[in-house]
Amino acid sequence: MGTPVREDTRLSLWRRVRAYAVPPTMIETATARRLAGDWAGACAAAGVDLDLTPRALARTHGTELAAHVRADLRRLAPDLLRWHLPRTAPDGLLRPGTTVTLAVYEGHDGPGGPPARPIHLVARTAPAWADAGQRISLALWDGPPGGPDLRRRSAYDPVAAHPHPHPHPSPRFRLDLHRHLWDATRAGELRARSGADRRPALPSAPHDPPGPGWAVDRWAAEARLLLAADGPSAGAVLVRLGARHRLLLTPEPDGRVRTEPVPPGGGRFRPADGARAGRPAVLPDASTWTPPDLALLRAGLVTPDDLHPLVAAALVPGHRPTPGSGPTEAEDGPRFVECRGRWHRIGLVDGVLVPLDHDPAELLREELLVALSGTPLPCLRAIDEAHRAPECLTGVRERLAHGDTAGALAVVESLLGPEAVLRDGPLSEALTRAAERKVLHGLYRAGLRATGPADVAEPPPAPVPEPDRGRLRRSRSPRPAARAASRPVHRDRPRHATAR
Repeated sequence: MGTPVREDTRLSLWRRVRAYAVPPTMIETATARRLAGDWAGACAAAGVDLDLTPRALARTHGTELAAHVRADLRRLAPDLLRWHLPRTAPDGLLRPGTTVTLAVYEGHDGPGGPPARPIHLVARTAPAWADAGQRISLALWDGPPGGPDLRRRSAYDPVAAHPHPHPHPSPRFRLDLHRHLWDATRAGELRARSGADRRPALPSAPHDPPGPGWAVDRWAAEARLLLAADGPSAGAVLVRLGARHRLLLTPEPDGRVRTEPVPPGGGRFRPADGARAGRPAVLPDASTWTPPDLALLRAGLVTPDDLHPLVAAALVPGHRPTPGSGPTEAEDGPRFVECRGRWHRIGLVDGVLVPLDHDPAELLREELLVALSGTPLPCLRAIDEAHRAPECLTGVRERLAHGDTAGALAVVESLLGPEAVLRDGPLSEALTRAAERKVLHGLYRAGLRATGPADVAEPPPAPVPEPDRGRLRRSRSPRPAARAASRPVHRDRPRHATAR
């Protein structure tokens, strides 16, 4: 059976992500610092910001919880977490404005004594307007803040330290049941949890989705793990098959799984037997889909050297990474250009890209000719093209989009030289745009800006309590100009009024 077109598109997307999203230099630096015991330095190398302090956590929630959090932070491989976080098409960037649970801590003493709410160790991504650098933040979440005033505070409140559009952990993108996707000590479990030991299974029911992209053979086991972690040993699990398609899985005591489709637009679903009412548990995406690394290896689109070392060791046992492997954007040495029927060289001299086969007097005459709207030499045209729109522009843009600013600048310097002055063009615009977006991210992190530029829609206003009943009501739209424009215009002196 041939591979569907949508699967080919998905694999091509993940192939680009694996090439640019987590550069090898980030993996090497973060791994070296993690093995040395510097978990904070490993997070800094992997572009992860810390919004928590274990020492302060010990004062607020006790030393036992602080010890558990500190132990998980020491096991955390931030580069591996970045490798497995959910991403969106078509650019393969981190899913914006998402809160992902990494671990859940229960049974600790709260600041006011027991009982205390479970605390989640979460990883958050910035909203789309502030996602420059593709940075991730680690924080603790223990539910909405208590009190009538704090509970009604909007997530976009600029008074907050780091306003986030979705501070609540997402049930669809949770990794507390998939610690092997961020815990370096359990990364070897990826082979068993991904089904790499078995051949891809075909749909076993008429309502199951077709194609090798879905991990149909793992749904039953993953559903039982989900139900065991959330409490009940029996119940239903909702599988998201697309924007409007859902499938309900009900594990049976004899080991089988009963499947039934969910009517589109039905809201809360009640099983036919009435065993569970309301909203069922949601199977995480990490359990719904086949891991992209396994799919890429089976399709022959990547080699084990192209994967994260922990992922390659789990999916390809016994593999030894090849030193110095990986694609390069620019070649060392001079480049050749056909100029006036001969092949001339252009290369780096004193940190600047210059023609090597033209004397200074000839270059001075050519500069005067260009100033008088003349046609420059092919060597000078090649240098000008390298400054404005080089062949490696696509790779530079990909690196900038994924936050690899150092890698993008290294590619530019290897092509033009470290002392080169960029000329106006697509390359200069891409670097300028990346710098401007980095300023926006800094404003977001500092709490000085809670929304994006003017072309980004404003967030919904915060609910405010009514003074008489104390219930929540949604305030009016924060755009009075738009409301005024939609109202009918009443003129004091109509144009066609008749005299009386």
